Amino acid sequence: MAAKPKPPIDAEAAADAVAKVRDARHKLYAARQFLDRDTQEDLGVRIPFDVYFQDPFVTASDPAYDFDEEFTVPWEPGLADGPTSARFAVVDYDGSSETLTPPARWDDKLGKFLDTKGKVLDRHNLDSPQFRQMNAWATLQNALDFFENGFGLGRRIDWGFEGNRLIVVPHAGYGENAFYDRDSKSLQFYYFDRGEGEARKRVHTCLSADIINHEFGHAVLDGIRPHYHESVFTETAAFHEFLGDLSAVLIAFRNTPFRRQVAKATGGDLDKTNPLASLAEQFGKNIGDQPYLRNALNELNYADVKDDQRQHYMSQVLTGAMFDIIRRLTAYYMKKRGESARDALWSTIRRMQCMAVQPLDLLPPVDATFEDYALAVLRNEQIVNPTDPDGYRAMMIDVFAARGLLSAEQVAELKTPITVFDRLNVAVFHDPQSIAASRANAYRFLDDNRRELFIPFAADVVVTDLSLAQKLTVSARRQPRQVLLQYIWREDVRLEGERFGRFDGQTTQMFCGGTLALDIDGNRLAWARKPGSMPLIGGSRKRAAEEAEAEAGKARRQAFLDALAARIAAGRIGDGAAGGAAGLLAKSMAPVTATSDGGTVRFGLSPHIGIKSDEDEEMGERPWTISS
Repeated sequence: MAAKPKPPIDAEAAADAVAKVRDARHKLYAARQFLDRDTQEDLGVRIPFDVYFQDPFVTASDPAYDFDEEFTVPWEPGLADGPTSARFAVVDYDGSSETLTPPARWDDKLGKFLDTKGKVLDRHNLDSPQFRQMNAWATLQNALDFFENGFGLGRRIDWGFEGNRLIVVPHAGYGENAFYDRDSKSLQFYYFDRGEGEARKRVHTCLSADIINHEFGHAVLDGIRPHYHESVFTETAAFHEFLGDLSAVLIAFRNTPFRRQVAKATGGDLDKTNPLASLAEQFGKNIGDQPYLRNALNELNYADVKDDQRQHYMSQVLTGAMFDIIRRLTAYYMKKRGESARDALWSTIRRMQCMAVQPLDLLPPVDATFEDYALAVLRNEQIVNPTDPDGYRAMMIDVFAARGLLSAEQVAELKTPITVFDRLNVAVFHDPQSIAASRANAYRFLDDNRRELFIPFAADVVVTDLSLAQKLTVSARRQPRQVLLQYIWREDVRLEGERFGRFDGQTTQMFCGGTLALDIDGNRLAWARKPGSMPLIGGSRKRAAEEAEAEAGKARRQAFLDALAARIAAGRIGDGAAGGAAGLLAKSMAPVTATSDGGTVRFGLSPHIGIKSDEDEEMGERPWTISS
């Protein structure tokens, strides 16, 4: 019997059906914040990609750590070739060969990226440069979602430059490094060769999830605290490196199959060496024949590093402290709650995202220290979990104290019960919703309350950031909306004395200011300040608080001068912006740059913030060699 002929396709009806599907997806996309991750995947609002668990070396060493079977990124309407999305644009320009590689092509019907021959980019198409483009982009999309969702910052992140897309360069050139670079608005990933003859292989940093997430951590911090770039303190530079490393650890920890493998390998005992604690395995193995570049399992104390000039080395103290908290939480969930190793690791990472990422919004706007972060972590836990039945806050205080990040006096004060929330003591009340409405409104609030906020009358105070955040608790309950206000002013500082070398007799500027976090009802959530030495507004009598602030400002000015002198003595300051052409990797650079701006010398961190260890950094008269 002959088969019945198929009815002709109604092109108009088919087009209508496609349009309805597209409209439905857009509506789901608009409501995605109300859908859990699994539901988003089921409804196609998240799309799957093949990416490495950590890097090709880990995959080759242990087949259990293969490709991520459950990796998805949020779908969005504007996906395009590159890959290009709302916040990222891959531009595959190789500065060494001066070639531009064709981009991965987006196929909207398939919901996949394709190479130049139309083949889907997945684990079966690894040698294609377009796969490396896609791998870097997808990893970054996932990292952005990690920071912006309610368990993290609960708000959109601005970049530390003018523009909305961060440029991603997966094959930036030949070199043993990877960089975030503010000046070129880019993340740059380099490649290098190892071995001889048939054993020779090429290592691509854009294939390492650890390196990608580390560099993105720099971009995130530069976006939410851009003035950290203009710091002379090694500790602030080290905080940048810490956040990069912590980003790599926490985002890897979020991966369910990866946690399953870590649980199987360690039984939940994170004191054992494990891929979770080790960063950038392939890179470290090929650079210095070491099993990892840096490790979160370390015993460093703040006293060991406080006078060190190596920011990567110094950062390990804070990374180690946060990993101590991860280890203690996992052990607690297994011992006290009877959870399996796998379940305990999941309970830990759910809490750690809130514990570690949300406090970033409570940091001061300039010159962050490890102590600032420890206090922000503790304050955030107090806000989110005021009754603290499990004793998390006391545990974290003990960890920070053991690492030398808190003094005995601070520990005693932090363990003393206090009222969790109070009103900000100001002369002129402004409704928080009015403050949040515009920077002009926020400025009027600051100006009306200079004395109460310890802002000198002569200071040209500037609102540098103003945002509303909707954060979640670990149990996905909405916290009250937060008004986050950052403000700064600049204070002229004269450099006098031989210890300032060629800068003797010149004028520079010290940044001062604060971050004020209010809830929408006007309760003060946090207030982190960096005072200066300009005279405060006087009154009929000085308050003790004003005198204490003035003393703190004088001490901070002295610390600023001492830190700058130490940088100069170590030969760690170079002239001008040290970038190469188009923001690509320069042959040499100093960790701190000096530029002249209208007769004032301005110091700042190098525009290139990279992952490579500083153990072999060269100082003094020798050049800062970065790449071969």
